[in-house]
Amino acid sequence: MLISTRGRYALRVMIDLAEHTRDGYIPMKEIAERQKISLKYLERIVPVLVQNGLLAGIQGKSGGYRLTRTPEEYSVGEILRLTDGNLAPVSCLECDAEICDRMADCKTLPMWKAFHQLANDYFDGISIATLLKQC
Repeated sequence: MLISTRGRYALRVMIDLAEHTRDGYIPMKEIAERQKISLKYLERIVPVLVQNGLLAGIQGKSGGYRLTRTPEEYSVGEILRLTDGNLAPVSCLECDAEICDRMADCKTLPMWKAFHQLANDYFDGISIATLLKQC
């Protein structure tokens, strides 16, 4: 399992918005500047967060983005699965994986399943609010 740049940047966006939640709608340009992330890259990440209800956005002069929930209500796992997929450590555990003909006899599958569950439980146990407190 490798967490992509997209996933790491999505977390940074969410933390940034949580830090500035009292400022209302935050322009993407401000987030990009503070986080030192390319605006073009953010233009590919933020719409996914909006389409899936994690952020609300408005267009126009005073437009921008804000969280739709409190920072405590967002788990790192939710954000990473949205941006990186299901965090499967091996291809046979991915969402749309073909059934492996060795699955019934695979001696390592239980280990991979347990690791997958541990990773999901770990990331689901960390909220954006928890990450804010660590800064």
